[in-house]
Amino acid sequence: MAVQKHYAGAKLREIRTRADLTQRVFADRLGVSLPYLNQMENNNRPVSATVLLALAREFKFDVNELQGSDEARHLSDLREALKDPVFGDAPISTAELRLAVANAPSLVRSLIQLHGSYRQTHDRLAALDQTLGLEETRPDLSPWEEVRDFFHYRDNYIDTIDRAAETFAATAPDLASAIDACLRRNAISVSLEDLDGLRAYDPGRRTLTLSSRSSPATRRFQTLLQIALIAHRDLLEDTLDQARFQTHEAREIARIGLANHFAGAAMMPYRTFLDAARETRHDLERLADRFDASIEQIAHRLSTLQRPGAKGVPFFFVRVDQAGTITKRHSATQLHFARFGGACPLWNVHRAFETPGRFLRQLAETPDGTRYLSIARDVSKPGGAFTAPIRRYAIALGCELRHASDLIYSDGLDLGNSAAFEPIGISCRICERTDCHQRAVPPLEHRLDVDPNQRGVLPYRIALPRQTRL
Repeated sequence: MAVQKHYAGAKLREIRTRADLTQRVFADRLGVSLPYLNQMENNNRPVSATVLLALAREFKFDVNELQGSDEARHLSDLREALKDPVFGDAPISTAELRLAVANAPSLVRSLIQLHGSYRQTHDRLAALDQTLGLEETRPDLSPWEEVRDFFHYRDNYIDTIDRAAETFAATAPDLASAIDACLRRNAISVSLEDLDGLRAYDPGRRTLTLSSRSSPATRRFQTLLQIALIAHRDLLEDTLDQARFQTHEAREIARIGLANHFAGAAMMPYRTFLDAARETRHDLERLADRFDASIEQIAHRLSTLQRPGAKGVPFFFVRVDQAGTITKRHSATQLHFARFGGACPLWNVHRAFETPGRFLRQLAETPDGTRYLSIARDVSKPGGAFTAPIRRYAIALGCELRHASDLIYSDGLDLGNSAAFEPIGISCRICERTDCHQRAVPPLEHRLDVDPNQRGVLPYRIALPRQTRL
């Protein structure tokens, strides 16, 4: 098997800058010559095994970070952005894109954000063309998208928040005692009422009201969320200050997201949960029973196990509604979801609505040849009353095939049979498959051949990419 070469110039420069070292001193500590270090920092040479060992020894660097989750994430988003017709037909090879991502990650991220702002403005103008001039448009990412990207580019893991929650859970023999003690310290009383929502807090009376309709797991989660907002306010503020959100709305949405992260991490403390996940082979139902949490909470927590030096299986996690709209998304794998549009219709997450209460398993292969094990299940949420609306969602959790044996859901599947893997894509607008029977729209980078006298599965044939036509 060929040894994978790691080009990590940007990461080396980041480590050196963080340690406030010159290239010469950094090279000495790594045990290499100055010209060799310079070549590695400019991605002219891969990082050798000797250098990897020196990084781990001298700088406590987790070599697993060189697996390239950030680079894969940036590459996926950059490819999608550059396939927008606004960039024209100029050919840009994958090798060029990888070079840009490796050498100028900050520039690449700025370009992705710029394209997101363009899309936001373009869509808004298209929807409001009849009121142009009556309302000012702001060419920024929406607050929701800005917060989504904040968590996305941090591997859905915020170390300071996660460790604070883990410490909180360890302050008492059990979580219930820790919660009660914190509520008493902060003079907060809790009551149950027949609320339409999940939680209501009165700062003046210091009263937290929870919905009696919701499950005990939901009530516990909402209590921990409120504790994060009150008892860990300074920590949340510091994290928000560092993020530098563009708008007040984005900051407040992120505040809720950070409090959510705290609540999940307190219910499922990192080390304890990681050990349990490995012991049960990531059996979601057993973990839900052990930690008194919902299936969705367990799946979401599994996708956050990205602590440096103690990482779990790199998962992708997604939640979709019945229209196929992605409402939550994260990936620590090479599979990264489209920033715009829905998910591939061939993915088993869409079929989960048809089989409520059951886990669906799928072996899938993306156009780049990467293979995955994906599990999906519906997570519909009753409103607790006859007249209350039911929120219907489905979730999918998956990993690359090399980790499949760590999941109980791989048992009995023929992982070595190529015919068992279903071809899936990211989204139709950027998918390169030319023979998909479920394609909704043509790919942006290909031209179409349309013949009125012929009709196949699609009313057109996908021809050569636009960038290759003469």
